[in-house]
Amino acid sequence: MKSLSAAFSGRLAIVTGATGAVGAAIARALLSEGASVCALGRSIATLEEVADRSNWPRNQVHLYQVDLTSAAAIEQFCAEYIRQQKRVDILVHSAGIATLNPMSVAAMSDFDQQYQVNVRAPYQITQALLPALIVNKGEVVFINSSAGQRASSGNGQYAATKHALRAVADSLREEANRHGVRVLSVYLGRTASRMQAALHQHEGRPYDAGKLLQPEDVASIVVHALELPRTAEVTDVNVRPFVKSY
Repeated sequence: MKSLSAAFSGRLAIVTGATGAVGAAIARALLSEGASVCALGRSIATLEEVADRSNWPRNQVHLYQVDLTSAAAIEQFCAEYIRQQKRVDILVHSAGIATLNPMSVAAMSDFDQQYQVNVRAPYQITQALLPALIVNKGEVVFINSSAGQRASSGNGQYAATKHALRAVADSLREEANRHGVRVLSVYLGRTASRMQAALHQHEGRPYDAGKLLQPEDVASIVVHALELPRTAEVTDVNVRPFVKSY
């Protein structure tokens, strides 16, 4: 295996949810290995803040404000991206939202929004950029959740979208492998993030980030999987906190 130093030099990556803890960590890891990164987020101001705070090398970063709740905004981004950048080597779907409530009271509007962001948006983006990924024998990473493999009480809507995302990834892999495109799903346990802090508050649990997966752990796993020689493909990775608090 070659050295990780500048392992992705000359490669262009797209990272959705780049203002979130995991997305920002993955973007930072790819940048540190020489990739250029197109970072997507809902707010350009927040993207700028994260870029400054994380010391992203600005000559390697392109910031895109994209509302993943809007199919029209996604379509516009993809068309603009192809015009401006023309190529995609790595596509990382890290954006996601979660609303936890029992089925008896869960709002259908929450379900619709989670479906749009967690399933339809990554599907739409991947579909639009797939020709460019095929040309460059690219790689697609879906940051999923342990809920995508096992649903539990109170998370039926979120788990359903993550189960669907798993199906999207598995189907894409079957279609795209023959064209030289690798597809990875990463199923995360509880990871230190704003989302997880909010979920802890919703559950009435104390939030201790140090007992959870760290975003940098996730980024390291993603980078190492992408760095593998083309004779291998990691299809699914399950990661959970080592300290068992639940």
